Amino acid sequence: MLSPADLQIAHHRLAAIAEEMGVALCRSAFSPNIKERRDYSCAVFDGDGALVAQAAHIPVHLGSTPLSVRAAIACQRMVAGDVVVLNDPYAGGTHLPDVTVVAPVHVRGRLVGYVANRAHHADIGGMSPGSMPLASEIYQEGLRLPPVRLVRRGAIDADILQLFLANTRVAAEREGDLLAQLAALRVGAARLSAFVERAGAAGARRAMTALQDYSERLTRAALRALPRGIWRARDVLDDDGLGTVDIRIAVAIRLGAGRAVVDFAGTAPQVPGGVNANFAVTLAAVYYVFRTLIGTDVPTNAGFMRPIAVRAPAGSVVNASFPAAVAGGNVETSQRIVDVLLRALARAIPDRVPAASAGSMSNLSLGGHAHGRAFAYYETLAGGAGGGPGVAGASATHTHMTNTMNTPIEALEAYYPVRVRRYAVRRGTGGRGRWRGGDGLVREIELLVPARATLLTERRTIAPYGLAGGAPGARGRNVLVRGRRTMRLPGKIAFDVGPGDRVRVETPGGGGFGRPPR
Repeated sequence: MLSPADLQIAHHRLAAIAEEMGVALCRSAFSPNIKERRDYSCAVFDGDGALVAQAAHIPVHLGSTPLSVRAAIACQRMVAGDVVVLNDPYAGGTHLPDVTVVAPVHVRGRLVGYVANRAHHADIGGMSPGSMPLASEIYQEGLRLPPVRLVRRGAIDADILQLFLANTRVAAEREGDLLAQLAALRVGAARLSAFVERAGAAGARRAMTALQDYSERLTRAALRALPRGIWRARDVLDDDGLGTVDIRIAVAIRLGAGRAVVDFAGTAPQVPGGVNANFAVTLAAVYYVFRTLIGTDVPTNAGFMRPIAVRAPAGSVVNASFPAAVAGGNVETSQRIVDVLLRALARAIPDRVPAASAGSMSNLSLGGHAHGRAFAYYETLAGGAGGGPGVAGASATHTHMTNTMNTPIEALEAYYPVRVRRYAVRRGTGGRGRWRGGDGLVREIELLVPARATLLTERRTIAPYGLAGGAPGARGRNVLVRGRRTMRLPGKIAFDVGPGDRVRVETPGGGGFGRPPR
């Protein structure tokens, strides 16, 4: 059995491997979405494909990536030098732009673990630039890759690479980002090999197993400290963009005996539009919520996940069945799942749970041609954080399932044919309360060339809720300014824009917490 000191050393060494992979990926990537926004995640797995360490990257990636690693191992017999690539939401992926690469790590001819990373590619084909369309089936959303070998014994499979590049509007950018992912795997494999060489294969495996068991013990202890009972809540998604509105998400959380059972019975069936979440996304949201509530410094690995069971009805909006469209499930429905879980847990531990945050990643995609080449821009926009017990919510920040940064104005205008006309905090949009919700933001972009735009946003109809007597945050708003006309846009829409048109996204504020002082 490892000593507490040895456990901490192993944990931090393995987590540092994932962090260094992220640095390599960020510095090597081509697209602003990865270089600037850092829309990627990296993790380390043991020889059985169980998570042992992750970097502090994107929650919706990290909680779901283990399912992609399992799918890669199940579908492909990987040998030293191989890399499997996949993005299939029905094989542990999230949505098609999130491309995962997985590599085995061998030391002295023996499999010792796997390294993996997932990055959001700003275009992967499909109906609209940016690959976040208002689709009615997954075939319309872009290229879908089951687990296939991209690298065989150290050599890139040129056929697979060409197939990948033929299905995007911006092939050079996609190639650069994909090669950056491979470079990050090489860094991770080298560092994991060094860890194993130092500890020995048996010692490294013992350390990985001990870390997972340690996390499980800490998680069970933290869950035992929560009030026993069944805690319920529900909320709705605004719409699916294709006519279905008020899409219900319901949850019952059973706490007791050091376990949590999260049951989504009563949630709406999957819908025609792309706000369906697959089971991997729902798992990621559940794990995120419990990870934030467990106050102990618990290493995030497979052991942390063992005491938490998730039940989601097949064919529902939180466990969609093929071939449902899922582009928005990853970005919007994941946020609403978090809102519902926190609302339920607020009944059990009201002194630890904040009001609803913005509840939307407020996705904006643009694409077209300029100066003889295609471009595709994608960004999620920050909003207000919910106020909580003893603390006001932060303004203009990415919350919950997104942990990205913004695209700086300088990078945005240098890389794309656009001009940023306004970028500011949307003052007064946080909900009133003893502790106010944070304010949203305003991003207004002027197009310099014709383009196709897509908005995939939530909380434009149903406001982020307040708690303990706090007021809701302001709803978001989408606007198109064309000449002297200002047109209100729905939460989900694809539309053409021309030179001089301005797209303005106003993101929601967070809910307030506690009755405001008189």
